[in-house]
Amino acid sequence: MSKMKLKKALEKIEHVINEACKTLKRLNLSNISNCNGRQPIATKACTTSTSAVKVIGRDEDRDKIIAMLHEMEGDGLCYSVVGIHGISGSGKSTLAQLVYAHEKTDDYFDLIMWVHVSQRFSVAAICREMVEAASHYSGAIYTNLDSLQRILARALCDKRFLLVLDDVWCNKDPSNQYLPQLLSPLKAGKRGSKILVTSRNADALSDLGPDVKSTLIPIPDLNDNYFLKLFMYYALGDRTADDQDGSTFWNIGAHIAEKLKRSPLAASIVGGQLRKRQNVEYWRRAKDHDFFNGTMGALSWSYQHLDDEVRRCFAYCSLFPRRRPLRRDELVRLWVAEGLIRNNNAGKELEDIGEEYFDELVSSSFLQLGVKGYHYNKDYYVMHDLLHHLAERMTENSCFRIESGWAGKVPRGVRHLFIDNLSGEMLMKGGIELENLRTLVINCIGVDTSPLDEKVLKNMFTRLRKLRVLSIGFIIQARFSLPTTVGLLKHLRLLAFRVGSSCNIILPSTFPKLYQMQMLDFGGSYHLSYPSGEEIVNLVSLRYATRNVRDLLDISMSTSLQNLGRFILQGKHKLKQLRDLNKISGSLDISNLNRVESMEEALEAKLADKKRLTELTLSWFPDDKSKDPEVKVEVLEGLCPPICLESLEIYNYDGARYPIWMVDKQSSGPKYLQELLLYGFKRLGPTPELFEVFNNLRSFSLWWSNWDALPDSIEHLESLKKLSMHICLNIQSLPALSKSIETFELDACDEEFMKSCQTIGDINWQKIQHIANRKFTSSK
Repeated sequence: MSKMKLKKALEKIEHVINEACKTLKRLNLSNISNCNGRQPIATKACTTSTSAVKVIGRDEDRDKIIAMLHEMEGDGLCYSVVGIHGISGSGKSTLAQLVYAHEKTDDYFDLIMWVHVSQRFSVAAICREMVEAASHYSGAIYTNLDSLQRILARALCDKRFLLVLDDVWCNKDPSNQYLPQLLSPLKAGKRGSKILVTSRNADALSDLGPDVKSTLIPIPDLNDNYFLKLFMYYALGDRTADDQDGSTFWNIGAHIAEKLKRSPLAASIVGGQLRKRQNVEYWRRAKDHDFFNGTMGALSWSYQHLDDEVRRCFAYCSLFPRRRPLRRDELVRLWVAEGLIRNNNAGKELEDIGEEYFDELVSSSFLQLGVKGYHYNKDYYVMHDLLHHLAERMTENSCFRIESGWAGKVPRGVRHLFIDNLSGEMLMKGGIELENLRTLVINCIGVDTSPLDEKVLKNMFTRLRKLRVLSIGFIIQARFSLPTTVGLLKHLRLLAFRVGSSCNIILPSTFPKLYQMQMLDFGGSYHLSYPSGEEIVNLVSLRYATRNVRDLLDISMSTSLQNLGRFILQGKHKLKQLRDLNKISGSLDISNLNRVESMEEALEAKLADKKRLTELTLSWFPDDKSKDPEVKVEVLEGLCPPICLESLEIYNYDGARYPIWMVDKQSSGPKYLQELLLYGFKRLGPTPELFEVFNNLRSFSLWWSNWDALPDSIEHLESLKKLSMHICLNIQSLPALSKSIETFELDACDEEFMKSCQTIGDINWQKIQHIANRKFTSSK
């Protein structure tokens, strides 16, 4: 059967299944298979309201530890250690996070760092995390431990620091001195520095070295009252015993809580499942189950109540090491590339469904929000060790990890392989026989190991032809040529080479043969080239690509592309290439609009059809006199955004007037705009219609404008929270302002005007006195 016939046959089967589901729904038979109480994911109201870990009954423990951290030591090292130990799931890391969050808001420590250690760790990798936490820039460019330790010592010099080492394991090999080696640079710190350690074993602190003064605290169990409150928070939220059926739920919940043996992890997981099923009979059945004997039993019961698709996505997470930071967007893209997401809803993209699955795992506490301020200050999620163990059990050995200290052979049945810090030679020995491998993630090549040889990749691509996902990180090389054998990976859907900005990557002529490719990520490289000098075509399935890749594409062919970011009108890049890209979402920045000659050319972009766009930036060259102002009006008129746009920024527009969609409420322009920024409006002045059309604004910013006033209609913007003006020298007074404004900013505006806004009793001051946050920045 040809590929086209097979595709049509599959589409018919999918259509039959969808029609059958609709029929079952009409006949009220859709819940026949849901005898375990599970609901279809599409009908659930997913929420991340419980994504942050709730802490109840730990204030006294927190204060005790803080007092110990603030104690000054006598002679000896500049730092001492406080350790929290207890069984997995007892709340050690949560208590440490509570202390960490308190100290982040206090001024006692000059520097605060959080590092997860785990059973197997690389000293260089942990040291690199400490460098990043101490200096707030990436340590990936440093290739050896000595360099990292010198940088860390400089960052800590004469600073009182707090270092949290989460999940330190007891080392049974006396010859292994990893931890003392790790802590060596800390001697540069200021006296009074502290290390807070969490561990399952009370003996783990002895591995820190004989000279380290340490105090050990066993984490106490929550008392029954606190534990019940914690469990019912996850199970009922803000509902109390006084609410309808509240007393019944609380009575049943008390019996369930008794079976959880005061495990905070079990409370969050089981409570998360009960929260979605506010049904007394269901709770009674749950109470009578014997699944709750121990934490793992409770976790297994909760896992079985996830939807089948969500369970597969959860189990896949076991591919990564314990406590590894997981980014929402990256994980969803992996699920899509692996084929774990099924689309039974024609109105949704696979990524939308994947995000619903992710939210389901978060709201059920299977994934938890990580420590704030860690991992480049980006939001990330982690999986508890016991949940990671559960996920490993559910994969039936299809996922395998090669971590620090491992020296063995990969089982032949492995389909998904993660490698952390291994050389190309070791990779060949471990993975050469895995012809059926679907996923290969190499976390780090070229930092602690030898650079990746192109010959290694050439041989690997020849053998691993069934790969769907290939991700390689930190290639510290000036130049890297992807071998032509990459064209043999016909099933490849995600390719990621996370390299530095200086690495020059050369793509082979066979690259366009990757017809199934959905995601391309070449990191921050500024030097990505394709030898033929032509645009890359045929990647018709592409859904995501980093900017360096997009610059080489004929994007008009990639109609499934969902991210575009900046689109510069130059060379072969024309507005008409955007015409069929109606799946792009998030932000779009179109610059060099001076090159557009007419409304007809602007209309070819069909921006109004791009319903998933939330942010749009439109830019002209500043002070460009080459185009008639009337032409610029027509161009902006033709670039009418979609109706649901949330943020709009316009730069250096000097058309003769505003387009209709900005001043006419009856037009088809955006109706729910929340943020508006106008920059370099030198020709046009204010117009009252602007705020009548965009009456849902929450933020308005005016930059480098010749406006002489703000429209009076700004008073009626009842949702406006922020108003800012920058380098607007002609504005001398304020109109009456909306009472909803919370932040007011003036930057380098007329000096007399700025002074009047700060003079008590002045008419301008009176108009902003109700605003809590006022900021004034002079140009002098």
